[in-house]
Amino acid sequence: MNDTTSDILLLALGSFGILIALTFLGEVIRARQPATFDNPVLDTYMTRVQSWWGMVAFVGIALLLGKVGVMVLFAFASFAALREFLTLTAKAQADHISLALAFFVVLPLQYVFVAMEWAGMFTVFIPVYAFLLLPIVSALRGNAQRFLVRVAETQWALMITVFCVSHVPALMTLDFPGYEHRAVLLIAFLVMVVQFGDLLEYFFGRRIGRRRVAPGLSPKTWEGMICGAASAALIGGLLSWITPFGVFGAMLMAGVASLVGMLGSLVMAAIKRDRGVKDWSHLIPGQGGFVEQLDSVIFAAPIFYHLTNYLYG
Repeated sequence: MNDTTSDILLLALGSFGILIALTFLGEVIRARQPATFDNPVLDTYMTRVQSWWGMVAFVGIALLLGKVGVMVLFAFASFAALREFLTLTAKAQADHISLALAFFVVLPLQYVFVAMEWAGMFTVFIPVYAFLLLPIVSALRGNAQRFLVRVAETQWALMITVFCVSHVPALMTLDFPGYEHRAVLLIAFLVMVVQFGDLLEYFFGRRIGRRRVAPGLSPKTWEGMICGAASAALIGGLLSWITPFGVFGAMLMAGVASLVGMLGSLVMAAIKRDRGVKDWSHLIPGQGGFVEQLDSVIFAAPIFYHLTNYLYG
């Protein structure tokens, strides 16, 4: 067993320990309430903790399996999230071929380029080549009705669910002096600081939050976001030993990733509000779909990747 594997197991055990404590806290609060009292805030909190159990298990197993496991996990997550996103978009029969290309050509190729560590291609493949190709395929079918809306929504779906998500496994392609063969730990770092930041933002927002960030979209508050980002920064500092950043660098990277993730979740909430739906899907009972589980990581991943590459690569 090498040092990286040992660190992954240690992180998994630590995460399970934290989740046990969070679950115990929620159950204690629930036990102190009257049996007939309905507390939607506590129910949402417990739902988020439960989703974390599954996320930690799946991500931990993927990290232990190495590059192949990580690629398979996030490629599957992209496929499921793309399917959820496209169910809420405008489509026509003329788009069937371009949609098939999106699922079965563009998505796999994006992850192939990441696996090949071909940064020059996976950073432009969807924003440039898919952006140009898929509208051409739809236009050749001769249907101009709502054409701009249809192609724009398809492109947005690919950018959000494939391009952005693929930047999580792309962290494994980064190389730093003295940090060889440990870049997989950056995935654990990113996921942990963003998700714990989200969880603590929700907790503090309901406890001390007063001023809403976007009243028409989300119950997020400025107080909750500040406390959540600050908490993520502290967690990042504690996890600095698995990064090449140093303590203060890890705190800064964690705080930025967490804040970007929270703002990204507002964007996803706006899309759902525009479409008049509460959840992207019902794939995960009581917790929505893959997009709900990934919304903060989706926005944080490309920023975290490029900042890491620029500042430390």
